[in-house]
Amino acid sequence: MLKDATREFLQFLKFNRNTSPHTVRAYETDLTQFVEFLSVRDGARPSRVPVTALDADGVRGFLESLHDRGNSRASAARRLAALRTFARYLVREGRLADDPTQMVGAPRKEQHLPQHLDLAQVDTVIGTPDLDRAAGRRDRAILELFYASGLRLSELVALDIEDVNLPGRVVRVRGKGGKERLVPFNHSTADALKSMLRDARALKPDTTSRRSRGAGPHGRARHALFLNLRGGRLTTRSVDRIVRQAARAAAVPGGLSPHALRHTFATHLLQAGADLRTIQELLGHERLSTTQRYTHLDIGRLMEVYRASHPRARKS
Repeated sequence: MLKDATREFLQFLKFNRNTSPHTVRAYETDLTQFVEFLSVRDGARPSRVPVTALDADGVRGFLESLHDRGNSRASAARRLAALRTFARYLVREGRLADDPTQMVGAPRKEQHLPQHLDLAQVDTVIGTPDLDRAAGRRDRAILELFYASGLRLSELVALDIEDVNLPGRVVRVRGKGGKERLVPFNHSTADALKSMLRDARALKPDTTSRRSRGAGPHGRARHALFLNLRGGRLTTRSVDRIVRQAARAAAVPGGLSPHALRHTFATHLLQAGADLRTIQELLGHERLSTTQRYTHLDIGRLMEVYRASHPRARKS
């Protein structure tokens, strides 16, 4: 019976695959719901549902029931992934002749527009740190650089002092896959970084932290740009907390993540007329299609361009 096969599958994951307890519980929940759906559909007790009830129609019906109950597409896709893993296990064990889930397409992912701020909100967020304190001056530099350069959180945390060219207002960034790119920043960011670096000289570097000092690429010494108050490199969690605290202080609706500042950077460039290829290079996107989602953010500007450019739109 399918319920017995489910129990055996969960044991297989736990003892043969060394799957995490959290993942095993998630599989158990998803498969139990599937068996219960089939039992209701077929008018049988869950313990009497046969293994052969796991067919393409049953999987499609289960996904439709999830949709009717208001489950998200991401939730349905996760359950389908669990059923596919289970079905492959049953095929290997000789309990099913073939994998019926191969006949079922995965739900298309929901496309969410990235969160971004308007210019007034950006100014308010950047202005929240207390500049009378060293930590506040550091936090101001972090917020300025995020908005000025559109860096990923991991990229900003990994920056060393040697990566920043203050006179040229350019920062060297090591992105995904170790690829390097140069990203410019503005005068206010340069001023904030200079102020922060004056404070950093008074800190005793934490030489016990491999993340704060050590050999970097090309054998050069590494000196972290953004430090905690003990002189060690700030972690991604700490920088995330700094950004979210600034958002709360600025009363930004729904809060703010470092990634939202990256989206804001790209959105404002697009609104000012920057082309997608340039934004792609600045963000370090591998594919232009990743950058193209920002075209959905400024439909007002797109309508203005359309009305000014299309011959029949100009006539009307």
